[in-house]
Amino acid sequence: MKRKRGKRRKKPPLSYRKRKYRQIAEQADLVSSYVQVRETDLHVLAPNPVDEAVFSAVIRYRTQLENYILRHPGFVDSLLPLPSDPMAPPLVREMIRAAAIAGVGPMAAVAGVLAEFVGRDLLAAGQEEVVVENGGDIFLARQRDCTVSIFAGESPLSGRVGVAVACDGMPLGVCCSSASVGHSLSLGQADAVVVIAKSTAVADAAATRIGNEVRETGSRKSLENALAVARDMDTISGVAIIADERLGAWGEVELVRL
Repeated sequence: MKRKRGKRRKKPPLSYRKRKYRQIAEQADLVSSYVQVRETDLHVLAPNPVDEAVFSAVIRYRTQLENYILRHPGFVDSLLPLPSDPMAPPLVREMIRAAAIAGVGPMAAVAGVLAEFVGRDLLAAGQEEVVVENGGDIFLARQRDCTVSIFAGESPLSGRVGVAVACDGMPLGVCCSSASVGHSLSLGQADAVVVIAKSTAVADAAATRIGNEVRETGSRKSLENALAVARDMDTISGVAIIADERLGAWGEVELVRL
């Protein structure tokens, strides 16, 4: 459902296509479940296997979204925020809200919102800890501090820098937008823009908007402009940007050398 192709889009690295970054995220004390339904490709970590519950949730939420799109065909292609719709399903309302905050189209939040809604369903069903990753967008609800590795394609910084996340701020979203990795639309040139926010949908949409502002790869001024946009979003906690060999960060984000 997420729009494809961006300005700098090329064939994703083999490590992304084979989802090798997920091997780094394995947690010995949690059980991995994998669920794929069309574009939705989830890796879920929980104390117990949750494949059936996740599959049911994905089908339910995708059906709600797809039915809404059938009635509102402009929803998918809009690159600008849309008016609020109190009659829309909660998942769609959250996408619209996140898009309005970030100044992008609502589909910029689709991966993050699905990760969060599935994750919150699992918590409500009794799972004490949950990590839901959907193509690099993560809903994180753990009882210990975590480090999220930043996968930035062919940048020399890819996999060498992580973001530390304290458990007392969870649940929250850690989302990534990239012009060189994955299939989602990016109008910028960043290898990775990682945003932390209480709402995973907001983190996803904000990562897209901030990534759009990185207009020149390796340009310091371009990174500064993108960070200035991030500072104007009071609903996000922090951001880290990787563009080729350059790294920029703002807010409550603790970078870790890996």
